[in-house]
Amino acid sequence: MSEELTGNCLITQMGPATAVTNASLAGAIEEALNHPCIEEIYGARDGISGLLQEDLVDLAEESQQVIRGLRTTPAAALGTSSQRLKRPEELERALEVFAAHDIRYLVLIGSAEAQETAQQIHDLAVERGYPLRVIGIPQAVDNTLHGTDHCPGFGSAMKHLCLLAEEMACTGRSGGRHDTVLILEVAGRAAGWLAAGTSLLKRKDHPDDPPHLILLPEQPFQPEKFLADLQRVLQKERFALVVVAEGLADEDGNYLSTSGNAVDAYGQVQLGGVGEYLCGLIEEQFALRTQSVRPGGLQAAAAHAASGTDADEAFLAGRAAIGAVVDGASGQMVTLLRAEKEQYECLTGLIALREAVDGVKRLPAEWINENGISMNQQFLKYAQPLVEGESFPSFANGLPEYVRLRGRRVERRLEPFATL
Repeated sequence: MSEELTGNCLITQMGPATAVTNASLAGAIEEALNHPCIEEIYGARDGISGLLQEDLVDLAEESQQVIRGLRTTPAAALGTSSQRLKRPEELERALEVFAAHDIRYLVLIGSAEAQETAQQIHDLAVERGYPLRVIGIPQAVDNTLHGTDHCPGFGSAMKHLCLLAEEMACTGRSGGRHDTVLILEVAGRAAGWLAAGTSLLKRKDHPDDPPHLILLPEQPFQPEKFLADLQRVLQKERFALVVVAEGLADEDGNYLSTSGNAVDAYGQVQLGGVGEYLCGLIEEQFALRTQSVRPGGLQAAAAHAASGTDADEAFLAGRAAIGAVVDGASGQMVTLLRAEKEQYECLTGLIALREAVDGVKRLPAEWINENGISMNQQFLKYAQPLVEGESFPSFANGLPEYVRLRGRRVERRLEPFATL
């Protein structure tokens, strides 16, 4: 255990939020309240934007009811943004805010962008000799961060997509006459974790259950093979259900569908529309009815279908992050680890931030069946525990009750910061 560091803790949420991002926030707040060395607990609103503008709120003043309610409230209660620390003066400003508010512990909750920002701040604090411990808590529905068995947010998104796929299958069975193709387009730029997850719908010893075809970025798309596979399904089934990851690419690595030259908030080529592309391909070849469904951002933060396992583990990751920084950890990210036992059990660990964001964690090739369109038992054993259990919000008059932070502002101590 390192020398005790006394001061304040700042927590922020950054990048795409999930159904359990706030569960990690709740875990971090609850654990921080247990450590006398943490004097105040602040939150930066709207991610890095709020940090730079010194837009801080006092989290310790939130009621216990609100903090408990965060565990079942989706998205980011503090607000989030895509802004990163890109200019030297922005990094300098961040350090000024920390010094002005005696911040000694910094917790960033989010995906790869959050972990990269945590690394930047950690490096600057070390360079300047400023006593600050920085830790990241992963959140990624696409499950692409390294060093962690799985990411908080992945299990709930996978469960939600399974529900959507099953409801689409019910629709297909009721109206199909060997002439209907339903397509569910899910998140997955370079990795097919979520698309693969819908394979959990297949009953044991029923390989022909929907989804009938799962198209993954890890498998180069071949139009002729796809159409032949589809035709075989429709010869046996009343309908076909296809699940496709948005990042499906051809044999040369080119995405099948992009929004022209548009880029998303993170500077990446904007994906979307591969389901419509497949509909067009099918309609050119066959006289079939097609429909493409694209849940978009809704698949990430559907708390009404959250996994109980996922919510509990996200909360655990929040608590573990505070315990780690109080014990002296910095420049690291909390990881979820699978205990080496027959019964599923989740433990926590740490990994260097640089290692966590070193490329994209892709779906192992050995978990994909030789046909390239279905998953084997290794994947099912991996994924099944992550969707188990429920995490329902409280309801009033038949509708969910999600909480909002009171958000009492912390007094600003610096001059406003000019942004570009």
